[in-house]
This record gives sequence, structure tokens and C-alpha cells, in this order.
Amino acid sequence: MSALATPAAGTHRPTRTSRPSLARLTAVELRKATDTRAGFWLLAVIALVALGMVLIQMFTGDAADRTFSDFLVGAQLPVGLLLPVVGILAVTGEWSQRTTLSTFALEPRRERVVAAKLSAAVLMAVGVVVASLAWAALANVVAPLVTDADGSWSFGAEDFGRVVLFQVIGMLVGSAFGLALLSTPLAIVLYFVLPTAWTILGTTISALETPAEWLNYQATTMPLIDDGGLSGTEWGQLGTSLALWLLLPLAFGLWRVLRSEIK
Repeated sequence: MSALATPAAGTHRPTRTSRPSLARLTAVELRKATDTRAGFWLLAVIALVALGMVLIQMFTGDAADRTFSDFLVGAQLPVGLLLPVVGILAVTGEWSQRTTLSTFALEPRRERVVAAKLSAAVLMAVGVVVASLAWAALANVVAPLVTDADGSWSFGAEDFGRVVLFQVIGMLVGSAFGLALLSTPLAIVLYFVLPTAWTILGTTISALETPAEWLNYQATTMPLIDDGGLSGTEWGQLGTSLALWLLLPLAFGLWRVLRSEIK
């Protein structure tokens, strides 16, 4: 019988289990968000919608409005309508596909997984803005050749930052709804219904008119893509509305994920 080899005294060292970095977790979440058919085609549709909006602007309206700034800003509204759905899908996909058990087995610290999902959502929002930036630049080059477009390139870094912030906020609000509800259809429905219902109430009930100015997130984000930037009051209204529509569902969703039983 052969003897079992035993390590010499003093040579045994405990094995350390390394945890994936947040950057690696974010890369994994980006891959999962774009690997699914729904995620891939939704991002493709968003890119095509941005292109379509730029083409419409190129051949309609006044020549003075066919500038790089107008092309870029004009594409943000339809993009901003669809982009939060990507954030919802990126968060709720784990629960829809029932892969949470394997995900949290690989990374037991659930808050890091949530942080990676939110980071991936932000990166996708920035990527979509960069794509629309490319469409706007191409249109601004071509438009003066085929129309009487102005062709101005006037657009500052602050303007670009506000456009990015506009899309990142929408993406994060969608992600927060997904995290709070953990159900794709329910999160999508309530994301569109609740702000719309609040807007209707704010415009039809006089007593809610002033609160609506501070709590209507759809209205408070619009100055981000308008010319001239935001005043101090508008920044205050934006922050107040985001406390309701972003921070509250995000905090509830994080609490729910950390305390829920994974099946």
C-alpha cells in the first residue's frame, strides 16, 4: 500500500479565493444585457430610431435648425423614451431567466452585483449618446451638400455633458424600477404609467400644479437638453424629482434584493 503524501510541517498555506473586480462584474453584466435577443434588438432599434430622427430633421424644418446641436438634441427624445427599458431588462433579466442563484453563488455580495448592473446601465447610456453623436456629425456633414442647412458645429462640452446626464438619468430610473419590482412587464408598465398619470394630475388639478413642478421627473429633466442650461431652481426641481423617482425605488429595490431568498 502506498503511503499518502502529507505536506511538510510549516509549508501549508491557506488558499485565498479571489473575488472578481467591479470592472469585471460590469463587463459580465454588459455582456448579459446585450446577449439576449430582447436586449440586442432593443439597442439596435434605439440606434435606428436616432438615425431616423436625424434624417427627418435633415429634410424638414428651417435651414437654421439643421445644425450639429439640433441633430444631436433632436434624437434624444425618442432615444430617451426607449433607453430606460434597456435598464429594466438589464436588472430584471436575472429574475426572469431564474439565474440569480448561479449569479449570487459566484458573487455572494449582492450589493456588488447590483452596482455592476447599474454601472453597465450607465455605460450603455453613454454608448447610445456616442452613437447618436456620430449620426449627428454625419448628418451635419451631409446636410449642407444636399440641403440649405446651416451646418454649424457649435456645441460645447457642457452641452454634451447635459445630454449624457439626461440619458443616464433615464436609464437609472428604469433600472431602479426594475430593481424595486423584479418583474420585467410590471416594471415597464409602471415606468410609463406612473409618471404619465402624475403629469396628467399635475396639469388638471390646480392644487397639484406646484408640487408637480418639483416632482414631475419627465418635466424636470427636459431643461437638460434645452438651450441655455438649468437655473438654480431647475437644478433643485431636478434633484427633488429624482429623490422620488430614482433614489426611493433604488433604495427599496436594494433592500429587497439584499433580504430576499434566492431560488
